[in-house]
Amino acid sequence: MKRLKKFAFAVVLTTLTIALSACGSGDKKGTASSSITIGIPQDLDSLDPHTAVAAGTKEILFNIYEGLVKPDSEGNLVPAVASEVVPGADGKTYTFTLREGVKFHDGSTVTVEDVKYSLDRCADTTAGDPLVPAFSNIESVETPDDKTIVVTLVQPDTEFLANMTTAIVPKSVEDLNEHPVGTGPYKYVSWVPQEEVILEKNENYWGEPAYIDDVTIRIVADADAIVTGLNGGSIDFFARLSSDQVSQLSDDYQIYEGTMNLVQALYLNNKVEPFTDERVRQALCYATDVPEVLDLTSDGKGSPIGSSMFPAFGKYYTDLSGAYPTDIEKAKQLLAEAGYPDGFTFTITVPSNYQPHIDTAQVLVEQYKKIGVTANIELIEWDSWLSDVYSARNFTSTVIGVDASNLTPGALLSRFQSEAGNNFINYSNADYDAAYAEAVATTDDAAKTEAYKKCQQILSDTAANVYIQDMAEFVAMNKKYTGYVFYPLYVQDLAKIKPVEQ
Repeated sequence: MKRLKKFAFAVVLTTLTIALSACGSGDKKGTASSSITIGIPQDLDSLDPHTAVAAGTKEILFNIYEGLVKPDSEGNLVPAVASEVVPGADGKTYTFTLREGVKFHDGSTVTVEDVKYSLDRCADTTAGDPLVPAFSNIESVETPDDKTIVVTLVQPDTEFLANMTTAIVPKSVEDLNEHPVGTGPYKYVSWVPQEEVILEKNENYWGEPAYIDDVTIRIVADADAIVTGLNGGSIDFFARLSSDQVSQLSDDYQIYEGTMNLVQALYLNNKVEPFTDERVRQALCYATDVPEVLDLTSDGKGSPIGSSMFPAFGKYYTDLSGAYPTDIEKAKQLLAEAGYPDGFTFTITVPSNYQPHIDTAQVLVEQYKKIGVTANIELIEWDSWLSDVYSARNFTSTVIGVDASNLTPGALLSRFQSEAGNNFINYSNADYDAAYAEAVATTDDAAKTEAYKKCQQILSDTAANVYIQDMAEFVAMNKKYTGYVFYPLYVQDLAKIKPVEQ
């Protein structure tokens, strides 16, 4: 809770000045030759930080790109490409001072024109919704001199600063997917799709440099291959393992435990029968034994949740995990009222590279048999999940985890607005739309908090999805390395990992 309280306090100050001394390449740490191989379960969907969709992609791009500000491991916003920001008293203007001497990976110096280009690119609505939904509230981005950027909003937004983690990219690069250029502690070297991504230390980084020189990110989609690779020594680090995978590892690995900072749920397509009927969705909620899911998939670890927000959001989070206690008879009654006294059959589409989600789906299949419902699991490749389920919305249900792109409640809740471009479950509720609009419009912190809690309550009451947990996270890192740090967001900060001998 402290993390987001700090953040909320920071953004409502009349004047906010953020300063951080640059360590630059003069800091000698990490000068010894070093390398690490990191395993990830899915390929990247894009190298362009503004168009990337998958959380697994964004957690890697976190090391390549930076915004005007960036989150730290405590959940605070700290300076990055900007050295100072002054929010206007009216909540409508944010004035940034460009940090001196920040260079892109191609050696060019970051200019205010690059910043304006990056923000304008993400606010552009020519092709539909803006790349960053919150940027629809931007009225203008101005650069009155070569050190200043002024962002003016249409409506006041005391949470807007969190969106300034959006990557600053060079105006001169036409295709970031072909030529990714950022300002982060690591720079891109190469990408072989479905195989690996190579990064190297940014020797000209403005801040604290990375410890490790060379990073190989290997795509390992097969669950068995993950354990084999770790035990065989071809992989040094893997995050988000299942408890079963952890139990198979040798003593060469240090296991770090935390939570994933995401909302795992059985996401239901609200426009596909029978999930057009709220009673059917509620029936599945009553038939779901969440404690059993946690026991069977992660040895009871993880945090049960009852709506589309996880506990790290502190004061904004409302615990609704007890809204649907397991009640088989109630579930059967609701099904009968909805016209399904003998149950029905449906498909749970799950990306084949995420074993924790597969494990959860398998438990749900067995639980739903108790109410006469047959659930069939369809495993598909990650790219197909992104295109068919997420983008095309061609699915009935899916087990997945949804993350927050930044430390604002809107990052999780905005997608359930009826007309939201990323509303992949096709949820539509006028009361929800009104509550969300109220949350965004008010500058009163107490009123904003209550409106966001109302949004969560509506999602729970209408059983928008079957909410399960903020999943337990198990990270395995070879004992040759140290320094791993959890964040309250879905990121991996590779710059903090270092060989133990340094």
